[in-house]
Amino acid sequence: MKEPASLVRELAETRARTDALFAMIRPDSLYERPIPERHRLVFYLGHLEAFDWNLICRGELSMAPFQADFDQLFAFGIDPPAGQLPNDTPSDWPPVNEVLKYNARVRRALDEVLNGATEEVLHIAVEHRLMHAETFAYILHSLAPDRKVSIRHRLRSSGPVPVHTQITIPEGTATLGRRRRDGFGWDNEFEAQAVTVPTFAISKYKVTNRQYVEFLRAGAHPPHFWTRRGDEWFWRTMFGEVPLPLDWPVYVTYEQARSYAEWVGKSLPTEVQFHRAAYGTPGEEERAYPWGEEAPTPHCGNFNSYQWDPIPVTASPQGDSAFGVSQLVGNGWEWTATEFHPFHGFQPYPLYPGYSTRFFDGSHRVVKGGSSQTASRLLRRSFRNWFRPQYPYVYAGFRCVEN
Repeated sequence: MKEPASLVRELAETRARTDALFAMIRPDSLYERPIPERHRLVFYLGHLEAFDWNLICRGELSMAPFQADFDQLFAFGIDPPAGQLPNDTPSDWPPVNEVLKYNARVRRALDEVLNGATEEVLHIAVEHRLMHAETFAYILHSLAPDRKVSIRHRLRSSGPVPVHTQITIPEGTATLGRRRRDGFGWDNEFEAQAVTVPTFAISKYKVTNRQYVEFLRAGAHPPHFWTRRGDEWFWRTMFGEVPLPLDWPVYVTYEQARSYAEWVGKSLPTEVQFHRAAYGTPGEEERAYPWGEEAPTPHCGNFNSYQWDPIPVTASPQGDSAFGVSQLVGNGWEWTATEFHPFHGFQPYPLYPGYSTRFFDGSHRVVKGGSSQTASRLLRRSFRNWFRPQYPYVYAGFRCVEN
C-alpha cells in the first residue's frame, strides 16, 4: 500500500505528464475534433481537473462548488455507438482562457485538501489521469501534423525479421483479477478467480503489418493507421508518415482482427488464454509480469511513453514470457475474444459507480497487455481495458491461437 503523501506526489507527476501532452497542441487547434466519436480537444483540457474536483472535493470532502456549470460540462467523456456521432459546434464550448482559469483554481483548491483525501480516491485520481494520457495520445495521433508541435524522436523501424511460429501452452491455471487485500484495483478487477485453461497454441509474435498486407491482397480493408500513395503503403506516425514498417505490429479493430484470424484458420485468444500465455509458467506459480517479478523497464518492452510509435515485434526479447511468447505487455494492446463482463463478486466503487457498469453491455471486448503509451502503473496483471469492436483509433493489435 502507498502512503497518501506518496500518492499526492504521484498525482503531481501525472499532472506534468498530461500538461506536456496539451502543450503539443497548437493554440488554435483546441476546438478540433480529431476523432469523430470523441469530444473536441477542449473538453479534455477541462475534464481532468473537473474529474478530480468532482471526485475528491465534491464527492469525498463535500466542498461547495465554485463553478458548477464547468463541473458538469467537463464531467463525462463519451463512447457513442457507431452512427451516433456528437453534433456540437466550437461555439458550444467556453473560451480556452476560461477553462485554464478553472483548471488553475481547481488545482489550488485540491492541493490544500489532498492530504485529507483517502488512499482510494487518490489512486482513482492518479490512474484516471494516466488512462486519459493514453486516450489523449491516440486522439492526438489522429490530429493533423501541422496542428501539433513536433517533438524530436527516433523511430525503431527495423530489427531481426520475425519467424512466426505457434507456441504450445500446456494446460494450467490462469488467475484473473486480484484479491482486495492486495491493494488498489478498479472495480472490474475484483474478485480474483482461478481458471483451468486447456492446452492451446499461440503466436509467438503479434500479427505484423507484413502479414496483414497479404490479407489486404485477399480483399481486406486497410487499417486506420495506413495510408496509400500510388502502389506504396505508409504508416501515420504521431508526427508524420513513413513507409510502412513491415515488422511493426498491425493496429486494427476487433472485427478486423477476428476476420484475419478466421482467414488463417485460427481464432483470437480469450482473456484466460492471454493470461495463461503471459503470466503462467510450466509449474504451478504465476508471474507478476511476463518476464518475471521485476518492475517494468525499457528493456522489457515498449510502454510508459518510451516511444511515441511502435517498435518491431522482435525488438524486446527480454520481455518474453516463461513460454517464450513476445511482447505480451507493451507495443500495442491485444484484442481478446472475451466480452467485457464483471467477475463474480463485482462491486462498483460508490464514488465512481459508472466506471465499469455502463460498459457491461455486450458491445465491448476486453483488451490486455498495454501500448507504448500505457503507464507502468497500469501494467499490473489484473488490469483490464476494453473497446467497441469497430473502434479503429487505439493502439490495439492481436495474435492468433489454435485450440
